[in-house]
Amino acid sequence: MSMARPSPPETGAPPGGQPANARTIHAVLRQDIVTLRLPPGERLSENELAERFGTSRAPVREALIRLVEDGLIEVRPQRGSFVTRISLKAMEGSRFVREALEVAIIRQAAAQGITAAAEARIEAAIQAQLGARDDPERFTQFDDQYHRALAEAAGLVAVWAIVEREKAQFDRVRFLSLPSTTPVAVLVEQHRGILAAMVNRDPAAAEQAMRVHMTEVLKITRRVAEQYPDFILADL
Repeated sequence: MSMARPSPPETGAPPGGQPANARTIHAVLRQDIVTLRLPPGERLSENELAERFGTSRAPVREALIRLVEDGLIEVRPQRGSFVTRISLKAMEGSRFVREALEVAIIRQAAAQGITAAAEARIEAAIQAQLGARDDPERFTQFDDQYHRALAEAAGLVAVWAIVEREKAQFDRVRFLSLPSTTPVAVLVEQHRGILAAMVNRDPAAAEQAMRVHMTEVLKITRRVAEQYPDFILADL
């Protein structure tokens, strides 16, 4: 089954005419890859990217090196840089790291309790997800907002930064699965369960709810791989 390609990327140089730096270029390209604006197999030209971001090739090259380290692009000798296919093995590694860290986050938050302001931020992220149920890109943005809010509630934002670095392959599978393969209502209900356990200061219940949530992607990986064989390397 093929998937309609999203609209071409529009994000380029930052406002004000200042050239983009490597960090900005990396963030934009990472999002383009996760949301399939740059699909697996797409060739990335340093010259074209430099023009797009209004900069020289040096920060582009630095951003591409970081994307290689993320496992999102590969360099083929004499051919150039290409967006990688989604490795299910790499996705499972990302999921493993994410589960371990997020379980630690919510256990701490549940044990120490969360403020009313933190609860309100988490609930607002859940409501935003409901409003974006038919828009995979916006839904995943609000999903990240929800999980970041959990880390903020626990006072562990630095740990969430580690999760963000590790979850690229996880994000690509997640994006492909929404909304048809993974029901949004199921994910939102799981998010509510995690929040309830934290509010009730029940670390064991919070951990169990998070572990169930983090295994949701495993239920659909094979199905997604069958739907998008050109995008996914079924190497589990």
